Amino acid sequence: MNGSQRIVVTGGPGSGKTSLIEALAAAGYATSPEAGRAIIRRQQAIGGQALPWRDRALFAELMLDCELEAYARFEGAAGPVFFDRGTPDVVGYLSLCGLPISAHVERAAREVRYDRSVFIAPVWPEIFAQDAERRQDLDEAQRTFDAMTEVYPRFGYELIELPKASVAERIAFMLETIRAS
Repeated sequence: MNGSQRIVVTGGPGSGKTSLIEALAAAGYATSPEAGRAIIRRQQAIGGQALPWRDRALFAELMLDCELEAYARFEGAAGPVFFDRGTPDVVGYLSLCGLPISAHVERAAREVRYDRSVFIAPVWPEIFAQDAERRQDLDEAQRTFDAMTEVYPRFGYELIELPKASVAERIAFMLETIRAS
């Protein structure tokens, strides 16, 4: 795993992505947390409008900005960097919401490139939970997963489904898959 690798983990909400990214960070890997949760926390703290239940288009714009910032932050990083979602997720989110995908969002998803292999976490009802930042239900989690399975291949990525297994087993699976590529 030499050189810079930008590895995306995507999928529906509540499928274990955040736990996986946090465990990778604790193991010493470079990581980028999910933009959506941070935006929701900040917007709730200030009574802002860029929340998925108030203004989905504005929320998507802030997500895109955060994804671009995260990508730039790791320019020239040595070794793998694990991202909790990537720019194509914004396209998937807009599609899921039935909102138009503007040219600049499409361009970002096309031009901001991650490693070709993208890990996707399947919907996992046994670990799914709602909270103050995750208001989606299990049905929306499935529809989000489905949107990502359509969007990422459209931008030239190969999806690798993560096993429904412990965090340690998922990390081992990811690292072995990366080494083999």
